[in-house]
Order: sequence, then structure tokens, then C-alpha cells
Amino acid sequence: MMLGTGVDITEVRRLKAAVEKWGNSFLSRIFTENELKKAKTHPSLYPHLAGRFAAKEAIFKAFNDTSLGWKDIEILNDEEGRPYCILLNGKGRNKNVFISISHVKTYAVASAVITKKG
Repeated sequence: MMLGTGVDITEVRRLKAAVEKWGNSFLSRIFTENELKKAKTHPSLYPHLAGRFAAKEAIFKAFNDTSLGWKDIEILNDEEGRPYCILLNGKGRNKNVFISISHVKTYAVASAVITKKG
């Protein structure tokens, strides 16, 4: 049973500007250690981060739960390169999160679908 959907688009230049202005303070507020570790090995750092940012925003919209925070959501990739979401800190129990991310040089877009497990 579908519980919610969300979509977000992010300008890569705005994310890059935030990183340049606030540095690690911004990055560590938005992204988990695992996300940042993987991102630093990615050849397109800012589009990659913008995609994760858009995915988290899409998940917020799909959940419509104000108690969900940036670090409650971790976006990683499986062995095939497909993005997936892990909900941390006991959030989203009994729920599945399906995401899709796409980015080009200037924009990143993501969608999220929340379903009930079982």
C-alpha cells in the first residue's frame, strides 16, 4: 500500500555555493559519514551531493513527518549503482522507501515513494 510520494529538483550551483560558504558545517548537518565518504570518491562531487540532497527532500515530502531529520535518512548505492535509502534512528519502521535520482551538470532531481511493509 502506497503511503506517500515526493519529488524534488535542486540546482547544483546552489548546493556548491552552500558547501563553499559553510564547508564541513553544512555537509555534516545534511549528510551522514557514510554518504560523505562515498561522495568524496565520486568524480562529479557536486552533482552527486545535489542528487542526495534532492532525494532527502523528496523523502521528507513523501513522509510528511516533521520529526524526520536530515541525518535520519542515508542514501547509498547498491553494487549495480542503484540508489537506495536507509532510515536511521528508528524512523520509518514498517515502511519501505523507494527512490530514483538523476542529475546533469546543472540540476539534480529525485523522487521517492513510501509504502507499507508486508
